[in-house]
Order: sequence, then C-alpha cells, then structure tokens
Amino acid sequence: MKTHILPALKLTLACIFICCIGYTFLILLIGQLSPNKAEGQTITVHGIVRGYALEGQAFTQDKYFNGRPSAVGYNAAGSSGSNKGTSNPDYLKEVQSRIDSFLVHNPGIKKEAIPSELVTASGSGLDPDISALAAQVQIARIASIRQIPEDKIKMLVLQKTQKPLLGLFGIEKLNVLQLNIALDQLK
Repeated sequence: MKTHILPALKLTLACIFICCIGYTFLILLIGQLSPNKAEGQTITVHGIVRGYALEGQAFTQDKYFNGRPSAVGYNAAGSSGSNKGTSNPDYLKEVQSRIDSFLVHNPGIKKEAIPSELVTASGSGLDPDISALAAQVQIARIASIRQIPEDKIKMLVLQKTQKPLLGLFGIEKLNVLQLNIALDQLK
C-alpha cells in the first residue's frame, strides 16, 4: 500500500504545483513582458486616452464610421452575445431595425449590399474591428457629411486597413476607433 499511495501523493502535489502555481506565474511573467504590461493597448490623442484598441465603442454620429453593434452596450464588464438564435422573432426584429436604420443613414446602399457585421452583434459584444467592405459602404455618407472628397476617405481606409496575419489568417480589417481618430485629423 505504501508503494502506491506515497508516489500518488507526490505526483498529485507536483501536478498541483506545476499546474496551479507554476503555470500562473509563467502567464503573469509573459503578461508583464508584453506591451503595456498586459493592461490593454490604449489609444491616446494629444495625451488624452480616447479608448482601447481591443474594445469596440459606439459611434452614433453620421460623420463617423459605425462599428459592429453590441449586444451588451459596449460594456466590457458584461461581455457576451445576445444568445438569441437566428430564428428568434425578437432577434429578427432587432436585426431588421438595424437594417432599416442603416438604410436611412446611408441612402443609395441597397439592403443586399449591407455587410452582416454592421447589423449583427459579435459573440463578445465588444468587437473593435470591421471589414474593409463594411468601411467602404460607409464612405459615401461620411464624405457627404464632412464635405471631403470620397477619394481622400478611400485612401485613409486603405492606409488603416490591417492585412491578414501572414497573408493567410483572417480578413482585411480596420479598427473603428483608430479609423475615426484618423478621420478627425484629416484636413
């Protein structure tokens, strides 16, 4: 009995130390060595924090690019999706309401041309990025309101577009906060 219980206890204690204590400190060390000491990447303009690069924000004025809708009101403390299925009548009403609103604010865009990400919330409800297509369908509205040539805004969108990782993983995307800050700085 002693030959089985003692090694089992030693192995259990070793696993507890490695998995609970050692792993925790390893992750903490990696976090401390990362940029901003794992506190998130803040976006500052003239010394004022405007937001976080990994957290979506609501932009409701027509002069800005709209991000992906949030099921949690962009509250990072309550990060989650709506948990409503695509056949849920409440969900369908919400999406239809977003489509109607988008069409009112973006005349000239057909319903079929609206990227789904602009009318459906992400799983976290905090998605900070939109696809290049989602940015392109909003250019005409923004150019008209700001009285800036569309070509100038298209160039800004191209400059701010992040390519897929290694050219393979993901899609071309834009951080909405960074894009809107650059838009405000556009002369």
